[in-house]
Amino acid sequence: MNASIDPDQFTVPTRYWHHLENGAIQCDVCPRACKLQEGQRGLCFVRGRLNDQIVLTTYGRSSGFCVDPIEKKPLNHFLPGTSVLSFGTAGCNLACKFCQNWDISKSREIDTLADAASPERLATAAQQLDCKSIAFTYNDPVIFMEYAMDAADACREKNIATVAVTAGYMCDKPRQEFYRHMSAANVDLKGFTEKFYWKICNGHLQPVLETLEYLKHETKVWFEITTLLIPGENDSDEELNQMTQWIYEHLGPDVPHHFTAFHPDWRMTNKTHTSASSLTRARKIAMDNGLHYVYTGNVHDEKGASTYCSKCGTLLIGRDWYVITEWNLHQGRCPNCGETCPGVFEEHVGTWGAKRMPVRLANYSDKKQASHI
Repeated sequence: MNASIDPDQFTVPTRYWHHLENGAIQCDVCPRACKLQEGQRGLCFVRGRLNDQIVLTTYGRSSGFCVDPIEKKPLNHFLPGTSVLSFGTAGCNLACKFCQNWDISKSREIDTLADAASPERLATAAQQLDCKSIAFTYNDPVIFMEYAMDAADACREKNIATVAVTAGYMCDKPRQEFYRHMSAANVDLKGFTEKFYWKICNGHLQPVLETLEYLKHETKVWFEITTLLIPGENDSDEELNQMTQWIYEHLGPDVPHHFTAFHPDWRMTNKTHTSASSLTRARKIAMDNGLHYVYTGNVHDEKGASTYCSKCGTLLIGRDWYVITEWNLHQGRCPNCGETCPGVFEEHVGTWGAKRMPVRLANYSDKKQASHI
């Protein structure tokens, strides 16, 4: 927390902080509650104290832009088959040893933020690229919430949805403001023990559960849950039982849950890849506990990636990786029994497929198309 802050065009004041009696200022965006002296940054690296207030130092600056399939976020019940303009900044408010985007989330190099775009420019780019939504991803939008919210508002004016890909590690008041601006979210439920969150993520479980309950009971935001299964760490039958029973009891059976495969990275290179059989086992445990829509990810598993009617078992959306192979929904209902499939669907499925298209927004204006890399 000792890196100094240089004020520039990307630095903006924030709201959620307060002075302490010892002269420090406490950041109140997330439960980490960093206590900062003048010039210090929080653990997230992008929020820090400057001129006796907490500022965001990465407003309007990104580590890169890419057009992805929405299923990659992953969201399987939100505008299937459509494209999403994805971007992130740098830094993170957790310290997960297994981080799969560590080059971005753990970055302390401003050079990582090589591309820039105002909220209005982002919205225009998404519109001209025919994206149905934009996603705040790669690192957690909680730490750049002011930029994300302004971008969301600009997108709403152009009828473009906004997606937060987040660990859900956030305090109550900023949580309320943040999700007033979001259309959808995917929340990482990284494990289901306090030991795992503290030992592996340097955080706590309870604030994440509070975010999930808030989304379900206090908002209209469509959200799905992702759990990265790490062999020997969070993949025991007991923990998976406790997790999925809690989801059923507190969130209901219709919140989609994605179990995804771990690969050795960052500071957990000593672990093995997650096996396909382990993901299938987790999926079965979740469905046995009453969850209707459970998916496997980061492995080739057409059955585990597809959506089935919770009442009669009819295939509603067939998927092969990120490609939609079948589309049998009609007005969001099963064609066989008429059961509603929860989610945000258009009458016709998107056709973006599995394409990944990097985009450069530098020197972009409303009169120019975004250039593809």
